[in-house]
Amino acid sequence: MTRLFNNPAAFADEALEGFAAAHRRLVRRVPGGVVRATATAPGQVAVVVGGGSGHYPAFSGLVGQGLAHGAAVGNVFASPSAQQVHQVARAAQSGGGVLLAFGNYAGDVLHFGQAAERLTAEGVPCATLAVTDDVSSAAAGESEKRRGVAGDLAVFKTAAAAAEAGLPLAEVVRLARLANARTRSFGIAFSGCTLPGADAPLFTVPAGRMAVGLGIHGEPGLAERPVPSADEAAELLVSTLLHELPEGVESPRGQRAGVILNGLGSVKYEELFVVYRQVARLLAEAGVETVDPEVGELVTSFDMAGVSLTLFWLTDELEPLWTAPAEAPAYRKGTVAPVAAAEPSATADPDPVENTAVPEASEPSRAAARTALAALGAIEATVRAHADELGRIDAVAGDGDHGIGMRRGSEAAHAAGRRALERGAGAGTLLHHAADAWADRAGGTSGALWGVILRTLGTALGDIERPDAHAVSVGVDAAADGVMRLGKAETGDKTMVDALVPFADALSDAVGGGAPLAAAWDTAATAADAAAEATAGLLPRLGRARPHAEKSLGTPDAGAVSLALIVRAVHGALADATAKPTA
Repeated sequence: MTRLFNNPAAFADEALEGFAAAHRRLVRRVPGGVVRATATAPGQVAVVVGGGSGHYPAFSGLVGQGLAHGAAVGNVFASPSAQQVHQVARAAQSGGGVLLAFGNYAGDVLHFGQAAERLTAEGVPCATLAVTDDVSSAAAGESEKRRGVAGDLAVFKTAAAAAEAGLPLAEVVRLARLANARTRSFGIAFSGCTLPGADAPLFTVPAGRMAVGLGIHGEPGLAERPVPSADEAAELLVSTLLHELPEGVESPRGQRAGVILNGLGSVKYEELFVVYRQVARLLAEAGVETVDPEVGELVTSFDMAGVSLTLFWLTDELEPLWTAPAEAPAYRKGTVAPVAAAEPSATADPDPVENTAVPEASEPSRAAARTALAALGAIEATVRAHADELGRIDAVAGDGDHGIGMRRGSEAAHAAGRRALERGAGAGTLLHHAADAWADRAGGTSGALWGVILRTLGTALGDIERPDAHAVSVGVDAAADGVMRLGKAETGDKTMVDALVPFADALSDAVGGGAPLAAAWDTAATAADAAAEATAGLLPRLGRARPHAEKSLGTPDAGAVSLALIVRAVHGALADATAKPTA
């Protein structure tokens, strides 16, 4: 378990601060993550990688010559926000465009995609690539749904070496996609990991058993088997990966492959070498020639006791990229040519909230803003009180980070709203500031979606009119549409949408029937609570819980539960405002 920490919510930030201080020759801290401390040739494509904390050496430890130009680092097991990704990319780019590379998780896809759109709009050529190497997370025919695990390294290394060679963005992207298509990974675990501040691991494995097909965010395995010997573990890993060869490869015989035997956190290096001894024998027997194998901790999951095997099936153009020299804090290969230190970049964004102008607002809208701030305070208090339980629910089939992310987001939103009100903001602007702060601080899928909810509601309320029940209802309807559009979820997928849509519908019906806002909201909150409880009977069709659908049966969706808790808390603020007409 994680023993050394201060405030669990600050763990990721403090770890990144210490990492940058320890590796000043190679990396430097920028808002949102780290970039190379060494100079990059003008016009070179910048490869910016990223994801949640808790996976070191991924992602910050892979920044350096021959590897990534920058890494955006999110909260524990949560994607960095679009703002963080944008800040790191701006600091890392040198005129040749940017490739954003990340594991295929919903939050990463959302935030890196939004950052790419923003960079493109600013005139910076940008492409994205989601790594999909985990064979256990979806069938071969649905490879686009697969997770990115330790195969991240093969794809990142390919893209970065291509960029270092001076290839243009289109070629860097083509080679990175080819590497992704030819990379396969599979993992096993003997115990789950424990997040900072938690008193229990995200999942447990019975004595004498192991989990098969686990995820790197602490997701439980897809099945269990008896604990094998080291040789038996090697046989399972190798046979699983040889069973699925990339397109165009008829047989493993005569093929060359980069090999990664990855420790997930608490398996000792000596144990890895014992396993790799048999992995090498089995691959040789199958006719595979291994090229520059990597054995060690490369993509971890805190203290998870487990290992994964990655096979990167090389081609004549991929092999020199895999073997090219690199020097990063946690990864070295060959010898890189010395280069000068980089000049500090002035391209990083200022604070997205503090530097946003506050437009003029009417007194009725500022009065409504005071109610909105009270609602944000109620949300923060409710999330704080239920954060551990939300994490527990999320850990049943997911990664257990929902409570931490919601707490960071709600705290940031309340603080941003308070500062906006002090500057004279109306209701719309206050909610816009809160939305940006929530999305930026929380990261992850929930951060992006709550950013959409608050921003859409703020747009509907505006800064001039005093919001009435109809305006609020219209804003909630629009927010539900925005969440479904961005998250690509529908009712029945076992997500927050399953509580949000019934809430929006019930609110619209009650307001349409003439109920005042507080009473209508009360009715809708009751509907949301019932709908959240009903998600216990659903099987997830999206997100990290999808591969573990059966495990989640009987447990409600964490996102739906948190939404129901939040709208109930907001009702208290609305009721107070109704009782105090001057609020």
